[in-house]
Amino acid sequence: MRRVLLLVWVLCTSACAWGPGMYMDEGALRKRYAENTDAGTGDEFKVVPIDVGLLKEQQKARLGTRPPPLQDPLAELAANYNYRVTAHDVLSVIVWDHPELTIPAGEFRSAEATGHPVSTDGTMFFPYAGILQVAGKTLPEIRELLTQRLTHVIEKPQLDVRVVGFRGQKVQVTGEVLAPSSLPITDVPMRVQDAISQARGPTPEADLRGVTLTRDGKTSTLDLQALYEQGDISQNWLLRDGDILHVPDRSRNKVFVLGEVRKPSSRIMVKGRMTLAEAIGDTEGFDPISSNPAKVYVIRGSFDQPTIYKLDARSPDALLLATQFQLQPHDVVFVSAHNLTRWNRIITQIQPTVQMLWQAVDIGDRSVVFPPP
Repeated sequence: MRRVLLLVWVLCTSACAWGPGMYMDEGALRKRYAENTDAGTGDEFKVVPIDVGLLKEQQKARLGTRPPPLQDPLAELAANYNYRVTAHDVLSVIVWDHPELTIPAGEFRSAEATGHPVSTDGTMFFPYAGILQVAGKTLPEIRELLTQRLTHVIEKPQLDVRVVGFRGQKVQVTGEVLAPSSLPITDVPMRVQDAISQARGPTPEADLRGVTLTRDGKTSTLDLQALYEQGDISQNWLLRDGDILHVPDRSRNKVFVLGEVRKPSSRIMVKGRMTLAEAIGDTEGFDPISSNPAKVYVIRGSFDQPTIYKLDARSPDALLLATQFQLQPHDVVFVSAHNLTRWNRIITQIQPTVQMLWQAVDIGDRSVVFPPP
């Protein structure tokens, strides 16, 4: 039994990898990467140290990979915008010097209630002019059409046509806005930023970098954060009838901080930005007893072909590098345990078993020395 205990002791001293908890084995990663047929040879895999050179390369890459300005599909229409009447709109027609043709609104009657509604087939009735096809026409075109029809009964008619009820064309605003709603399109051009403002603005949980616009079954992604912070007006598209504007939440923009920190957790990025120092600070920092600051890893990408960055934070000034290292959504920040910590955990795990075996041996020895009567 003593030989068994001695064997257990030797195995424990030579097998720290058996310890509980996660740890980063760079050799195992290289082996797995080399065995991956899609990755080629293992020579391509490397753990990239986080240093000044890497930060300069990443900054150049961010400046050099800025996406080109988007092209608004309705740019020409926006430059010469003119509202066109559609079904269910309500028109108001005023014929000067002919009050019998003008329906008075009155003190308690709105202009919309006393106007001329456009029917589903796009027509409108007006006295002496009959039934007119007005859907798809601009207000000047409708005014000209009415003038021609009334010329037969009125000498040189002068009239004004206005839309008093915009009810035919709508835009849906959904997601993380304070007042999700259906907004009417009026004679004033409505752009993406206008629609969000009319919905009382985004909520604190909104992810403005991934606003989606669905039109005719196709979805486009707009970065309104670039519009607000950098003045990128190419993101501010003109809206039209039937568009669905959705503001997503920022729950997908998470980073995961694991390992030897005081409070392992997932952290939501603010406006899509978070540095390595912020991620560690938000989890209350390194565990001063169990962590190994020399091995702080940032794991990014897929399981088959990850990109791994390593920070040596034994010196506090190394955290200045962490303040400039930008994380990306779904990054995993892992702080390794110290070798002594892993050893102590092994001892803690096997101590009950060793004590049980030692007590069994001790009882056996006592029974031999002091045989029962």
